[in-house]
Amino acid sequence: MAKVHPNMVPRPVSAVAERAEEAPTTLTVWRKSLLFDCKGFTVFDAKGNLAYRVDSYASETGDEVVLMDAAGRPAFTVRRKRFSLQGDQWLVFAGEETRRPVYAVRRSGRGKTMAHVTACAGGSSPSPSYEVEGSYAQRCCVVYDAERRAVAEVRPKEVVGTDVFRLEIQPGVGVSLAMAVVVALEQMFARPSLLRSWST
Repeated sequence: MAKVHPNMVPRPVSAVAERAEEAPTTLTVWRKSLLFDCKGFTVFDAKGNLAYRVDSYASETGDEVVLMDAAGRPAFTVRRKRFSLQGDQWLVFAGEETRRPVYAVRRSGRGKTMAHVTACAGGSSPSPSYEVEGSYAQRCCVVYDAERRAVAEVRPKEVVGTDVFRLEIQPGVGVSLAMAVVVALEQMFARPSLLRSWST
């Protein structure tokens, strides 16, 4: 069986690059929590170090997920927007703050586009918007910016099935934001989803 998590020692938070880099960032995403009897994600960088994690603690509604860095600090909170006129929609908040969302991820039923990621009003500077095309269920989808450049891609990892996959992020795109979009896609398209009836 392929090795999913080579190194289990958390690395310093500064090692997870949030700035533009020369080379793409590749993460390995495992649909499993490291905590006993808990559902979630465990995410490793290209060197096998823990980069992010998501752990759900018996959420009754399954409407909120917190993406944490390796040290357990909240990077983004992803919350479902109830009774939205725009259909299935998840809001992305910076850290644990849940009053002013920074992005909205909305399901799309048009053509190849499966989701739209749009910046929310009120940000300190203009933020780009994105479209996601492909199939999350098959772990094969691409995130495009407004100029149709592929800025992130979800790809299956060889041999290990759909519970382990790769996320490649191009320079200039926030790694934490890309991972938060994956969490929202998981909630919208995975069966079962991250917090609802996860099969062990």
